[in-house]
Amino acid sequence: MGGPSDLLWKEDWASARAHHAAWWEQRGLVLWVTAPRAVPALSLAPPPPARDLRERWFSPEWRLRQQEYQLSRTYFGGDAFPLFACISAAGDLGAYLGCGLELAPTTVWCEPCIADPPESHPPIRLQRDAWAFQQHLAMVTLAQRESGGRWLVTPPDFVENVDILAAMRGPQAILFDLMDRPAWVEAKVMEINQAFFAAFDAFADVIRDGFGGNAFVFNIWGPGRTAKVQCDACAMFGPEMFRRFVAPALTQQCDWLDYALFHLDGEAALANLDELLAIPSLQAIEWTPQRLAVGDSGGHPRHWDLYRRILAAGKSVQAIGVRYDEVLPLLDACGGPGLFITTTAPSEEKARDLAERVAAYR
Repeated sequence: MGGPSDLLWKEDWASARAHHAAWWEQRGLVLWVTAPRAVPALSLAPPPPARDLRERWFSPEWRLRQQEYQLSRTYFGGDAFPLFACISAAGDLGAYLGCGLELAPTTVWCEPCIADPPESHPPIRLQRDAWAFQQHLAMVTLAQRESGGRWLVTPPDFVENVDILAAMRGPQAILFDLMDRPAWVEAKVMEINQAFFAAFDAFADVIRDGFGGNAFVFNIWGPGRTAKVQCDACAMFGPEMFRRFVAPALTQQCDWLDYALFHLDGEAALANLDELLAIPSLQAIEWTPQRLAVGDSGGHPRHWDLYRRILAAGKSVQAIGVRYDEVLPLLDACGGPGLFITTTAPSEEKARDLAERVAAYR
């Protein structure tokens, strides 16, 4: 167990930490604003390009050099903090459960590993001797050891539930399985949950901080077991299937965690929002607009009603990809308590100015 009470590359981490903790309870406002640092925190030469994709995604030493360089040149304003992300695949847990890996310049995909008939596949268990698991554990351990109080370290982005079963089985095959072998799907999703718990604990033992908490992807921190959870596959089916195949394991997962943020990905997934709002132990929902990558923003007025709906149901909200000039209008429309806004500023001065103006909404 480690983790500093103060971060050398973050001004007033104690205050920011309190805002994060209050946000989970729908009492606090979190402003995550980053900008280029006026003066780098450390004079470092840019790291050389990775020699190959294995080094790019899985080398602890290369990832340390690459992220140390980036973090040293980033100003973390408002409630943002230096975050060393140990992510490789679109669902790292799949690689710990038997999936092969397809490495690409911009992402890593898990290759299906459960063939027909799937009933003959052995029980799904965390494979601690898996190459990806060992590389990630070494990466997290090195990043934590070399932090020196400069950053927090996230575990890999595990992913879980039907998403990981789809990675292991193949996205088309899993849709047939939902109809042809529903009991098998239910059993396998619960096995994946147990693998998630085991993997989470293995990494949390390395990165847990002095407050009993941890950081996770999507820029979150909580003073206890904290994670982003998801089921992107739910965009392909509706509430009835969600209640049967997703909700039981998701509820168990949220009960096990102390702080859970659900990643709601795209308009097609909104059909299942009421099912998410009905889970008592799910504290917060993040919204990713479907067209975010092609020009939409999380701060556009078209999303305000969704944020209000989630807040009115007693959940906190994370709005990502909010443009700098959209932050204050979003706060005027939805209020501050329970809102987590991520944005970027063109300069450190502009980031400081925004943080000062947002303070009035706390």
